[in-house]
Amino acid sequence: MSAAVIDGKAFAETLRARIAEFAATFEQSAGRKAGLAVVLVGEDPASQVYVASKAKQTVACGMTSFEFKLPADTTQADLIAVVDRLNADPAVDGILVQLPLPGQLDEQAVVERIDPAKDVDGLTPISTGRLALGLPGLVPCTPLGSLMLLKDRLGSLSGLDAVVIGRSILVGKPMAQLLLAESCTVTIAHSRTKDLPDVVRRADIVVAAVGRPEMVKGSWIKPGATVIDVGINRLPPAEGAAKGKLVGDVAFAEALEVAGAVTPVPGGVGPMTIAVLLRNALVAAHRNAGVALADGAL
Repeated sequence: MSAAVIDGKAFAETLRARIAEFAATFEQSAGRKAGLAVVLVGEDPASQVYVASKAKQTVACGMTSFEFKLPADTTQADLIAVVDRLNADPAVDGILVQLPLPGQLDEQAVVERIDPAKDVDGLTPISTGRLALGLPGLVPCTPLGSLMLLKDRLGSLSGLDAVVIGRSILVGKPMAQLLLAESCTVTIAHSRTKDLPDVVRRADIVVAAVGRPEMVKGSWIKPGATVIDVGINRLPPAEGAAKGKLVGDVAFAEALEVAGAVTPVPGGVGPMTIAVLLRNALVAAHRNAGVALADGAL
């Protein structure tokens, strides 16, 4: 048996094309472009590349990109002041503060300061609470992108047994809530779960978001299961190589021999995260401007 490889890059391209169409329609209706603001504190190279990619894709989709680059020694008060200005700016529909922040800053306090109506990362307590209650709101990008890939592959998820490996507020917990909303039977597992391989082996859907390279072995996977690998881990470089290989939390080659479908790393969930960020910004723009958007359109 050889599993199908779920092409997240292709799906993300299709989603961005749809976003661009809706962004143009929004501009005609609202008399302005949807706006996404990204705040970067410090000069972390990976974060700089990620923020630059977000800005480029925002503009490519016909939206306005606002970038705020602050020095690494920025104070809590100064960062909060930036967030407050963006909260009050009617041209800004979505606010993303790039994490992690330098050690002197209180990340949770900064996140809680973001207007929930502009919380495109879906991390404020109000956004989290609305997700838990099954109410409309902005949902964390990576879990929502993972759900889109699952529904595209499987159609209805109702009644399926799903195991989420990982309990973070960024992926694990919201992923579980999204799967529950699709009428899955959901188990949240983690690195300390007793008999973890046996727990995973009963699942029709496995979402691995534990942050350990190739932790989930092929022998853990139920034949025919759909595996979503959220992990991005860089292995130590081989002799003579400048960089180590990027791998996920799933032993990909092993999973291919057992699963029905599996996302690769890179090229699986990763491309979906920015695409869903843009989707969230556009959904927020419609709500903030009072412009109707059909349920499920994005």
